[in-house]
Amino acid sequence: MTDFKAPVSDINFLVNDVFKFEQHYKTFPAYEEATPDLVDAIVEECAKFCENELAPLNHSGDKEGCSFDNGEVTTPSGFKDAYQQYIEAGWQGLAHPTEYGGQGLPVSLGLIKSELVGTANWSFGMYPGLSLGAMNTILEHGSDEQKNIYMPKLTEGTWSGTMCLTEAQCGTDLGQIRTKAEPNDDGSYSITGSKIFISAGEHDLTENIIHIVLARLPNAPKGTRGISLFIVPKFLINEDNSIGERNPVVCGSIEDKMGIKASATAVLNFDGAKGYLIGPENKGLECMFTFMNTARIGTAIQGVAASELGYQTSLAYAKDRMSMRSLSGKKAPDQIADPIIHHPDVRRMLLTQKAIVEGGRAMTYYAAKIADEMDQASCPEQKEAADNKLGFLTPILKAFLTELGNESASHAIQVFGGHGYIKEWGLEQNARDVRISSLYEGTTGIQALDLVGRKILLDRAQLFKAFSIEILAFCKDHSMISGNPQKKRMHKFIWQLSKEVANWQRHTVSLMLKARKDRDFVGSCSVDYLMYSGYIFMAYMWAMMAQSANENLTAGKGDKNFNKAKVRTAEFYFDRIFPRVKTLTNTMMSDANSLMKIEIDQF
Repeated sequence: MTDFKAPVSDINFLVNDVFKFEQHYKTFPAYEEATPDLVDAIVEECAKFCENELAPLNHSGDKEGCSFDNGEVTTPSGFKDAYQQYIEAGWQGLAHPTEYGGQGLPVSLGLIKSELVGTANWSFGMYPGLSLGAMNTILEHGSDEQKNIYMPKLTEGTWSGTMCLTEAQCGTDLGQIRTKAEPNDDGSYSITGSKIFISAGEHDLTENIIHIVLARLPNAPKGTRGISLFIVPKFLINEDNSIGERNPVVCGSIEDKMGIKASATAVLNFDGAKGYLIGPENKGLECMFTFMNTARIGTAIQGVAASELGYQTSLAYAKDRMSMRSLSGKKAPDQIADPIIHHPDVRRMLLTQKAIVEGGRAMTYYAAKIADEMDQASCPEQKEAADNKLGFLTPILKAFLTELGNESASHAIQVFGGHGYIKEWGLEQNARDVRISSLYEGTTGIQALDLVGRKILLDRAQLFKAFSIEILAFCKDHSMISGNPQKKRMHKFIWQLSKEVANWQRHTVSLMLKARKDRDFVGSCSVDYLMYSGYIFMAYMWAMMAQSANENLTAGKGDKNFNKAKVRTAEFYFDRIFPRVKTLTNTMMSDANSLMKIEIDQF
């Protein structure tokens, strides 16, 4: 098994050259401490922790898994010690307010940390990762009293958090929720019901677990309009904020899963557990979207993480594995065969992984800058604008990057041939672990319906228009001008990108018109439209990276080989991956007839 090495050079390239985080941070007074030296130090220290402490537990954690005994869950060997190191180093509160014990650093730095942790050991990252969504929900919608009670311990990491949505009879269709919340005389509520698929719902890493739970009040409206949100701690909190008696919320079992086996996925039974309303009555789903957007961006990172891990492992193998001779002549004449990295099809798989991971990382960092803008908005209008833009991109990020993460993990196995199917290399674990990413926090189909239904049709494509115009403005600024060698080098990227964005605009208008006549068309086109949008978004990122790399080459800045590799990978993306939009154009604009005319008994 190849040792994980944090992609620090790639991270620094995006942070310093492409997205220019230094200038970005300077626009926010609260981020004044996020100097380049501090950012470099944080990335380096996080890289060391992930390489030395978390990565060695990834395979063993998968093999051992979590154990369940009479409502108690024990995490795999080494996890508890690693988690203690994690919280002692202050990683949990990196990007949370100083008033609750956090470091007050940018949200974007927190996402970079999450990527490194997730690549080294995704199962481990689930425990602190779920807490971040709970923390953000309490910060956004909790009362001052609730913030003061829960935020310090959650920020410190001695308490963790969950989100409790799904029930046995409903997954995405939350309007079917049956969990009840009965008012108590003291202003609290008695929560009764059962929740399933609760990541980090029970474990031995923290002294308390704070559950964020969706439930119905008596006489609440039916459907999603009658759902409220509650804070339900595993252990009740005394008036002096110390741990009190056990709340009747009990883990009934943990799931025997395909992957992420070291992450406990719990069935939680609430038997009159004491809970506290957070946010307005019957507005729980709206409040939960704070949690969900955080979770969906985090899940998008899993696609990037699995791509990185698979790429590193298969690249090292391809350089060492000898098999047959290169079609263009011997490359290792002193050996019995040539390394397989010389075979074109192996290069196709490696470059596909490289393009996916580096393009996907750029997409998430682009979104991270928007998250910073939302976090530091100086007025409600700015916050809403940033929130809306991020909301438009979130379903693309989540679904597109997790689908490509699955593809990338499959390529990594294929590079190994039969050895990829053997557990000792870790690639089959990587494929099992990433498979959940396109399912939880809303399947690819649900994300696609959100994009087409809410972000295109209901919004009348206003957010789409703004984003597409932004890309075209970039293309215009970097289009070819006679005598400018820099822009000549960009022409092959800019021409393809601008042409496809114009098509994207045209097809989106056609989609909206067709959807008026046939509602089934919305469902039939949505996944292909989302993937089509994702390839354009990634092309935008690769054009930006090629621009920065070319600028570095012209100025003699940075590692020449590194910058040339960026340009050549961009060329591969535009030559070999971006053309997928042609097929998607045909499939997404096809009528729904071939899907919907077949009778049920004809399946």
